[in-house]
Amino acid sequence: MFGTLIKFFKFCDEENRKKFTGSIFVGILNSLFMAFRIAAVAVMLRGVIGTAIQGQPFETKTIWLSFGIMCVSIIGGIITRKVTAMWQCEGGYRTCAKKRIEIAEHLRYLPMGYFNENSLGEITSVTTNTMESVGDVATRAVMMVFQGLLDTSLIIVMLFFFDWRIALVALAGFGLFEFVNLFMRLAVKNVSADKIRDDAAEIGKVLEYIQGIAEVKAYNLVGKRSRELNDVINRRKKTLVKMEMRCIPVSNIQSLVAKLSGVAMMITSLYFYLAGSMALADCATMLVCSFMLFNALEAGGNYSALLRTIDLGVTKASKILALPTMDIEGKDNTVVSTDSTNGALIQANAIDFAYDKRKIIDNISLSIPEHSTTAIVGPSGGGKTTFCHLLARFWDVDKGTVTLDGKDVRDYSMDNLMKNYSFVFQNVYLFHDTIANNIRFGQPEAPMEKVIAAAKKACCHDFISQLPNGYDTVIGEGGASLSGGERQRISIARAIMKDSPIIILDEATANVDPENERDLMKAIEELTREKTVIMIAHRLKTVRNADQIVVIDKGRIAEQGKHDELVAKGGIYARFIDSRKEAVSWKL
Repeated sequence: MFGTLIKFFKFCDEENRKKFTGSIFVGILNSLFMAFRIAAVAVMLRGVIGTAIQGQPFETKTIWLSFGIMCVSIIGGIITRKVTAMWQCEGGYRTCAKKRIEIAEHLRYLPMGYFNENSLGEITSVTTNTMESVGDVATRAVMMVFQGLLDTSLIIVMLFFFDWRIALVALAGFGLFEFVNLFMRLAVKNVSADKIRDDAAEIGKVLEYIQGIAEVKAYNLVGKRSRELNDVINRRKKTLVKMEMRCIPVSNIQSLVAKLSGVAMMITSLYFYLAGSMALADCATMLVCSFMLFNALEAGGNYSALLRTIDLGVTKASKILALPTMDIEGKDNTVVSTDSTNGALIQANAIDFAYDKRKIIDNISLSIPEHSTTAIVGPSGGGKTTFCHLLARFWDVDKGTVTLDGKDVRDYSMDNLMKNYSFVFQNVYLFHDTIANNIRFGQPEAPMEKVIAAAKKACCHDFISQLPNGYDTVIGEGGASLSGGERQRISIARAIMKDSPIIILDEATANVDPENERDLMKAIEELTREKTVIMIAHRLKTVRNADQIVVIDKGRIAEQGKHDELVAKGGIYARFIDSRKEAVSWKL
């Protein structure tokens, strides 16, 4: 139990760790105030019993003393409990909020291979369900479990001042309670791991189902026929039921032990009184204490089963944060004109790269001059996208070097390196935000005038103006409320705003209908003016005017040159052109 709490404290940042530490000290004060109630009861009972049995006059000051002690207990308890609750809530929720941001920042610098090996559901589950669970459970568990232990411990200590024999009975009950509580924590140990695993699996399947909803409808994979999704949901349901069924019996036994311990205190107190070894006032005080002692402990004990969730949640989040990032501590280098360098803005020198043991890029060397257009073509799966990602350091090469302006890309700080690249991908992702904020994504503080200017250059100002709220229109997550061409042009406006010297286009016009193609091509022309352009493309009109065309096949450069030169060779590129001409000639 204490190991989990210490682990969570270490997981917290320094500011929130101080809040939890402070809440513990205030919690000790709260427990002292709660223990004062025994003193108040004892003072009153001794006064009343002394008057009734011994014929002593009942003094008003006894009432006021008991009342005063009780007031101090109640008022002090309210204040300290409020402070404790506030500090623990702030500490728990702010810790999880900061860890979400920290995980997001950490993910930025992980090699892209991590995202291939780990499902979206797993990452989403850790940053949403797991961290939310840690925030909720940690706040309640720390507050209830620790406070229950403190309250009970201090009351038992106070009992030693009244009668050490009853205190020992209470201490034995406390030990038996904790022994049963240990079984509860062990009972849910494996199920807690299953719960977190099933949470991730469910999120992954739901995301997969929603993202593929078009195929789901097209192939009638709904209802009972969506078997995989139903199985995952049912498995998680069974896990949750299993966890509850394991907790409930042990929790009932734990509650029974607490109540029987109170009964044992009562019986023992009555026995000592009847045997003449305990005063009636003390006996009555012990009877009252038997009802008070285990209330806080019982409430905290029920929450202790959730400590395992904290442990696993902290472990999963820490595991992501411990993943080795790429070396990002480079310099903030400035890209200058290549007139003073080796004549190439970007240079790949005999680079190799492999996913695990499967080689994707094999000994590629390529020079890309400044303000030139390089088209990358080749068969699907040949390594085109991977090669472009290596140029921008989405991954680190296994062998060789990639240089930008004569400097190894690994010598740049990651943020500084990314300032030099703008990307337009085939599958555009837009955020659930206003169109204006999606365009100014690279420059959050940019004025509206710059946003509109970029939109006009990207040929999307007209359709944005026709939307209900114009640039303040909030679009759905992923840009689902816009057409493919509209999303693509907004992504180009975003790249125009960033104004980087290098533009990488990855199949940017692949899925655009003819009606949008003219506007899209005009937007791309505006984006790439006086830029260094690297494009992956399959359309003839987008590659034939490139300054150099590079054909990548099976991870190697199979051909390289201008359009007419490669057509004359009759190789892979020539066959590629012929197949495109045949496809264009088809009429319906």
